[in-house]
Amino acid sequence: MSTDQRLFSLLAERVDEAARFAEAGVTITDPLTTYIEPSVSIGRGTVIQPNTTLSGQTTIGADCRIGPNTVIDASSIGDGCTIFASVVRDSTLEDDVYAGPFCHVRGGSHLEAGVRLGTSAEVNRSRLGKGSKSNHFSYLGDAEVGEGVNIGAGTVTCNYDGENKNKTVIEDGVFIGSDSMLVAPVRIGKGAQTGAGSVVTKDVPPGGRVAGVPAKPIGESGG
Repeated sequence: MSTDQRLFSLLAERVDEAARFAEAGVTITDPLTTYIEPSVSIGRGTVIQPNTTLSGQTTIGADCRIGPNTVIDASSIGDGCTIFASVVRDSTLEDDVYAGPFCHVRGGSHLEAGVRLGTSAEVNRSRLGKGSKSNHFSYLGDAEVGEGVNIGAGTVTCNYDGENKNKTVIEDGVFIGSDSMLVAPVRIGKGAQTGAGSVVTKDVPPGGRVAGVPAKPIGESGG
């Protein structure tokens, strides 16, 4: 088979695949740059945009927007999600999750309904509660994040101490200031706040406010 024949055959396969999905109510905007393995299922009303790869035991719900420039592998995506220019592997996203651009969700992570991840946010082996958001440049590893939490830009859960991976717990309604370093194991209590640039090495009680390096309750000497 000549090169032209192979290209024509590939084009025909992609067009046929797009037609099959269209019959099921799925739109593939550019079949030539979209790769979908047979193990993938996609719900009605979902749009798959160019340069997207869907692989493994992946399920995508209804009315989602996937891509462009997105990779999803072995993951479950709920209804109404948007994943833009990002990678999701071995993870679960519930309904109405937004991720992108340049997010990386991996390691069996779980994003509950309404979670928002913005530019260059990474989540690894972590669960984020309903409506929580990390909109800019952050790393959440081995973390349990409650509902309605705001993670400021540049926040890192410092989960590795050189020998072990340790857990960070952030309870409901917490505000994490920009550039906070949360040195695990550590727990941030419900409704607590950390100031920008804080290095948190000790648990923060519910409603507490800490700042500084190392972080201390605001109002104490060195706080």
